[in-house]
Amino acid sequence: MIAFAANSLLCRAALGGGHADPASFTALRLLGGAVALGLLARTRPRRPSAGRSAWGSAAALFAYAAGFSLAYSRIGAGTGALLLFAAVQLTMNSAALWRGERPGAVEWAGLLLALAGLIVLARPGIARPDPGGAVLMLVAGAAWGFYSLSGHRQADAIATNAASFARAAAPALVLAAAAAPLRAVHVSATGLWLALVSGTISSGLGYAVWYAALPGLTSMRAALVQLSVPPLAAAAAVLWLGESVSPRLLLASLLVLGGIALAATARRQPSG
Repeated sequence: MIAFAANSLLCRAALGGGHADPASFTALRLLGGAVALGLLARTRPRRPSAGRSAWGSAAALFAYAAGFSLAYSRIGAGTGALLLFAAVQLTMNSAALWRGERPGAVEWAGLLLALAGLIVLARPGIARPDPGGAVLMLVAGAAWGFYSLSGHRQADAIATNAASFARAAAPALVLAAAAAPLRAVHVSATGLWLALVSGTISSGLGYAVWYAALPGLTSMRAALVQLSVPPLAAAAAVLWLGESVSPRLLLASLLVLGGIALAATARRQPSG
């Protein structure tokens, strides 16, 4: 979750500071992740089955990365966070119920408590969003939910993510090339650095760790734990960007982390 929070900060710094355009940031991010994971995968024993389902995961990864970057160029951080994680929750929890998971009352209470914390955190930034930006962020959240769900079926987290990043980089390059004639492509040295750090470390290695953890989590708990990302990102902004600690941030963090803890310690009801 720390890696996910870092991605938000890096993307906002690059786009908000005018250091890169969304298409270039997306392409560089996915290329960086593909190279880093590809090199790491070469140092490990090859598993023939790894990456067989990477095309579906790659499509979800590209939709998430592109939608995430494009949306944040049109809507604010608070509104974006609320839309993104609402879509993640809806996607993953719907899949959990479809698969037969039966969360108990305590888990539902934890989810509602954490969602309340997210609303508290995002509320000052909530306004009527740009319709196009809102749709892009909802698509990004749903795509990330599908990408996370596919991780439950993968035995080799590094090889699977390496294959997904390599395949997702191709349409990202097409997107950047399509934006070039419109003079919408620009990357400074700072933007290049931010995108590559996001791709190699926060995305590539971070997603491999996430895939390694997913088999030990139910779909609902995997969705719920991701609600910790906005408070983590806000706390990082306090430490690294000099933003002030507000009572709203403290309350939201307590609600989100308390809800996660409540749901994580609850006993799961048997399916069926």
